[in-house]
Amino acid sequence: MRRADRLFQIVQHLRGGRLVTAAKLANRLEVSERTIYRDIADLQSTGVPIDGEAGVGYIMREGFDLPPLMFTRDEVVALVAGARMTRAWGGAAMARAAEEALIKIESVLPIDRRNNLNAVEIHAPTHRMKQNDREMIDALERAADKRQRIQIIYTDANNQETTRPVRPLGLWFWGGGWTFVGWCELREDFRMFRIDRISNFIDTGSIFKIERGKTLRDFYSKMEACGDIPPDQGKL
Repeated sequence: MRRADRLFQIVQHLRGGRLVTAAKLANRLEVSERTIYRDIADLQSTGVPIDGEAGVGYIMREGFDLPPLMFTRDEVVALVAGARMTRAWGGAAMARAAEEALIKIESVLPIDRRNNLNAVEIHAPTHRMKQNDREMIDALERAADKRQRIQIIYTDANNQETTRPVRPLGLWFWGGGWTFVGWCELREDFRMFRIDRISNFIDTGSIFKIERGKTLRDFYSKMEACGDIPPDQGKL
């Protein structure tokens, strides 16, 4: 969890005049009590009305609220454009989440910024993505997040079909097409797979462990060493 997110969560836990100990906050946020002490001190120094002390607990006085989000006009444009492109080109779950994110952002923006949001004239066609490709994107994203070993049936650039046991690591959007990078256990190397060439996806039910030489960081290092890798090398 990012520090900014943790500070926000501390404020949320202290709402309502509840006395909360550092130990309880540390347990909920999965950090040390020493980290909570530092975070509380930082919040107090910025004017958040938190009373209490180490070993006793903390309480936040009533009447405090977080200020509204203050995005600049350009930041609003970037958020709207990104959400609309995700809705048009992302997975089905991503598209729904992008729509919900815009609604949440709009609800907390000041009035003048809401007008900026609704006035953004950047659009993306929503009919270009096939439903099965959207579902595949969602499935691969979840598999990468949970480190699920998968098996795919893949057709390469030479029209050869193979069954690949793969450790999914990440997804890339290339402005019209998606690929995902993974450690291919068939080839014993990194590979980038085009989403539209995957005809079947199977969750094997096993979780892969992070191993040196087979991580996304290692993939990036390899890319830097040999130059940028195009989405389709013809050897997949």
